Amino acid sequence: MSEATAHHADTPRRRRQINLPYVGLAPAWLLMIFALIIPILIIIAVSFAVRGAYGGFDWGFDLSGYRQILFNEGWTGEMEFTPQYLIIILRTILLATVTTVLCLILAVPVAYWIAGQPGHRKSVLVFLVTLPFWMSMILRVYAWMIILGKDGPLLRFFEFFGAPSGMTLMYNDGATLAAMVYTYIPLMVLPVFASIEKLDGTLIEAAHDLYGNRWTTLRRVILPLTAPGIASGVILVFVPAFGAVLEPTLMGGGKQMMMGSLIQLQFGGGRNWPFGAAIAMILMMLVMLVLIGLALRSARNEGES
Repeated sequence: MSEATAHHADTPRRRRQINLPYVGLAPAWLLMIFALIIPILIIIAVSFAVRGAYGGFDWGFDLSGYRQILFNEGWTGEMEFTPQYLIIILRTILLATVTTVLCLILAVPVAYWIAGQPGHRKSVLVFLVTLPFWMSMILRVYAWMIILGKDGPLLRFFEFFGAPSGMTLMYNDGATLAAMVYTYIPLMVLPVFASIEKLDGTLIEAAHDLYGNRWTTLRRVILPLTAPGIASGVILVFVPAFGAVLEPTLMGGGKQMMMGSLIQLQFGGGRNWPFGAAIAMILMMLVMLVLIGLALRSARNEGES
């Protein structure tokens, strides 16, 4: 057989070997296209649509959904600056950031303590961390409504030590924050625990041998080596906290809104789908900026190391 004939005989086989991985990934690509990309494209199109006369939307191109975030049309037709929706966006950023920071502060010592326990006790503690996921999120939020409610144990405890009667702990940003931290802290503990568990204990002993105190060891050894787990926990907490709906609706009483509850209101009772889609796009872009920032920081740290 000549070399040309052998080359032509090997070409289909080589083509099959090259194309086979793409064929195997076809179901995943189809699922991503129909479950993620197409819905996002629909939301983008709706955000530029025209609000229908009786709710919903009519296809077209209109920027009123985005313009309504900062401006509102007055009685005489002029555009007036209205900061109410901007305040909701800023409140969402603030509460999601504070929730992430508090979860991180609470999760690191808990994860470090669990990682240092014996094997059988460690398994039980990890199970207890995941136990809240066994019940519905709405039940967990309602539990905090009972705890912080008018006749709840926490308010009675404060009144026992002289707090004025009639004080309320509900329907404010503090109540929303408490429920969000409780809801999302397991999502921070688990990835941080996974990173700390893989940490070489001899490095910590070496830091102590070099006269490093606990704070120095934590700052110079533990946190840098567990950075991937911390970054994963930050993403797992910040993203759902940014789009939280139940916590601001129930704990905030609908008065202290966040972007998730605002989107739900516009697609529900407000019947302003273009505005709801515009808020959803703003939320998605803010989340993407955070994720891109974390990815760039992680790549820079890897390049420096």
